[in-house]
Parts: sequence; C-alpha cells; structure tokens
Amino acid sequence: MSGEAEQYDVVVLGGGPTGENLADRTRAAGLSTVLVESQLIGGECSYWACMPSKALLRPAHALAHARALPGAREAVTGELDAAAVLARRDEFTWHWHDDSQVTWLRDTGIDLVRGHGRLAGERRVEVETPDGVRVLTARHAVAVCTGSRAALPPVPGLAEAHPWTSRDATSSAKVPGRLAVVGGGVVAVEMATAWRALGSRVTLLVRGGTLLDRMEPFAGELVADGLRAAGVDVRLGAEVVRLARQGGEVTLSLADGSSAAADEVLYATGRVPRTDDLGLASVGLEPGRWLPVDDTCLVEGVPGGWLYAAGDVNHRALLTHQGKYQARITGAAIAARAAGEPLDTARWGAHAASADTAGAPQVVFTEPEAAAVGLSLAEAERAGLRVRAVDHELGHVAGASLYVDDYRGRARLVVDLDRGVLVGATFVGPGVAELLHSATVAVVGEVPVARLWHAVPAYPTVSEVWLRLLEALRDSAD
Repeated sequence: MSGEAEQYDVVVLGGGPTGENLADRTRAAGLSTVLVESQLIGGECSYWACMPSKALLRPAHALAHARALPGAREAVTGELDAAAVLARRDEFTWHWHDDSQVTWLRDTGIDLVRGHGRLAGERRVEVETPDGVRVLTARHAVAVCTGSRAALPPVPGLAEAHPWTSRDATSSAKVPGRLAVVGGGVVAVEMATAWRALGSRVTLLVRGGTLLDRMEPFAGELVADGLRAAGVDVRLGAEVVRLARQGGEVTLSLADGSSAAADEVLYATGRVPRTDDLGLASVGLEPGRWLPVDDTCLVEGVPGGWLYAAGDVNHRALLTHQGKYQARITGAAIAARAAGEPLDTARWGAHAASADTAGAPQVVFTEPEAAAVGLSLAEAERAGLRVRAVDHELGHVAGASLYVDDYRGRARLVVDLDRGVLVGATFVGPGVAELLHSATVAVVGEVPVARLWHAVPAYPTVSEVWLRLLEALRDSAD
C-alpha cells in the first residue's frame, strides 16, 4: 500500500552523474530536491564506464609511450602487471561502494530514496523500497535521468553464451585468455585495447567496413592500425549470425562461413534507454523509448511543462560530460520557471543545451587516441553548410616528434566558409585528448578564424598543429 505522499519541489529519477548534477543545481537554487536510485549513487560512469575503463587503459598508454622512446624503452623490462592494474581499477570504483557519494548528497542537502521509482501520473512518483512503497510528489518538476543500458541483439545462442556487456568488461576480476569483441564503436575499441594490453588474445568482429563510423573516416583507419599493431585480430565485414557455448569456450559463427572462438565474448553493439519500467504510460508516453526533449530538456508531448529528461535517456548526446552539461542547463531552467523568471533559450543561452548538437566533444582512449568536437566534414555537408576541411599530419609537428618516435597521427579542421568559424575538429594520435578542449572553445565560442592566428601555440608542443592547419586553410584559399 502507498503511504502518505511526501512533497518536494523537484524529484529526480536516477542517481548517476546527470541526476546528481541536476539535483545539485536545483538544490543550490533553493528548491527542495529528492533523488531516487535503486543501484549505486554515481551511476554507470563511476562504476562501470568512464572511470574503470580509463583506469584499465591508462597503464597501457603509459607503457606504449615508454616503449616508443629510446632510453625509456630500455628501462621497460616486462609486461603489464594485470593484477596491479585491476586493483587500481577497483580503487577508482571505490570497490563498488557508494558511501562517499551518499555523504556528498547528505552534505549538499539532497534527500535520497533508495528504490525503483516509477511515474504514477502528473508530478507523482511511486518508489518501491525495501520497506514498502513511498509516494513522492513534485511542486515544480520531475526529472528522468535514468540513463541507458547495453543493447543485445536477437542473435541465436546469444543468451546461452552468457555474453559480457560493457559492465562486465570494465569490472571483470580476471583476464580472459581469449576475448571476442563484437562491435566497432567506442566501447568495442577501448575494451579491445585494454584487455589486449592485459594479456588477452582479442578478436574484434565488426559488421561494417570501418571502426568509429561517427567520426572522420581516418579516425577509424588509424585506430584499426593501432589495434592490429598491438596484436588484435581486427575483422571488418564480420557479421555474427550464431553463438554456441560448450563448457568454457564460445564459438561465434559468421555470415561468410568462418568462425571465431573465445573464452568470453563482449557485445558492444549500442545502447537502449532505461525507460521500459518507469511508468511512462501513466503520462501518455510509450515505455522503452527515448524521451524527446526541447533544448531545456523539457519532455515533449506531456502537458503542464513539468517532466524533464536529461542525459542518455533523451538520446541527444550519449556522453557523461554532455549529460552533466544538460543537467546544469535543466537545473537552471527548472529554477527559473519555478521563480517565474524568463528563460534564455536562444542558441548558447543560459537555458539551452546548444552544445549537444554543435559542440559536443568526445575522446576515444585507444592507442592512438581519437578526439573530436562538433561536426565531421560529412555532417557539415549534410547540414547544408559551405565548408572546407584542412588536414595535417601530426607526426610532422616538432612537438609530436619529441613526444614519441615515429609519431603517427592526423588532424582536421572543418571551417564554415560563410561565417569564417570552425564547426568541427578531429585529432588522432598518441596523447591528443588534451588537444581537444582548445578546439571545443574555438567551436563553441565561434572564434573567427582570423582571430585564431593570434592564438600562438607554444613551441615545441603538439599544439603547433593549429598553426599548420591555419596555414593549410590559407593556402587552400589562394
């Protein structure tokens, strides 16, 4: 039986980074806020995605870079200590305990209800807790921040093969002797990189003809080369049609008649929203679907202007940092509406998540790294922009040649010729992740290309590629 309703200004469903940040913003604005979460506070990023995956990858990068430098190379006398890497990974996940996150919520003044929350009509949430059902009502807003989960396709034998999802890949306590990875996106290439470095014999099975197909084509090509150089068996055009597990071995049958064998198989073939059991039907929405929103993250099609969706669940940009960005925008919009203040929803306004479509950055932590922000050349052309792309080989920059021997990489800027600003940038090479924020500032700030000539890169750094790219743009106009 439901008890007496508890009223708050804001009810947040989902305690991952998006939900935490949204709750923090509304609480800081003076709105009473309660967070509902059935799993660990901190969510996917803290325990099964960003943090553990990068903890697994960082030692591999450090070792690869040391081996690429004379003097350092001679000091490297062995392979990675897998047990030590896994132990450090466990430290970064707080051994899958969320005590520190709960303490932060309490200190911030955000209430926490542990349990599974579902919408139960307008501004009403029912939470199944170990002690029964609690009913929460919201004066101003309910925000759905429940994120996404791994998608598993209907392949014969998949369930019986007990596949890994991304959660298993980042939390495994042991290194499999053989690992098959199905997919060609970010999770697939990062986990292939990590587990190969830890000693697994990795086979990467990609249904399409390229890796990282949402980035510039050269990004996938260079990452594939890096994986092969590390010993990964990369198979493009490899569609898995059946799986069979016998004892400790999984056999993956492919459409071309060939097969692959592994001890574990990771399926990294996309994400689906966690909306199938949220009570969406009670407010006229279809369960299991992504939640379409406007730029303030207000859910479309729900009367009354009270239901919001931020983070993966709205399908705008499935990245932790973009979810946190949306949370800040959404929290500010909720607070402004609660106070009766006008909203600034113009492009780059205080209440518009403009960066989701125009300036979302992403780094793929493979070896080499791939980093991009804004639009690729193909995306810009599809958007009808008059653009020009300019490229430069990163290995030809003095700072890159000092970074590691035989540095191989590439950089591209996509320039809107009518406005004279950057709309996209891509860097691929060792250590390029730290180049990305300068490009993000240029894209989001719509800095005129003419002004970028005055942003002088320090010598000798890899950032000198900016000057080379501007020179290529100038020369292409002659």
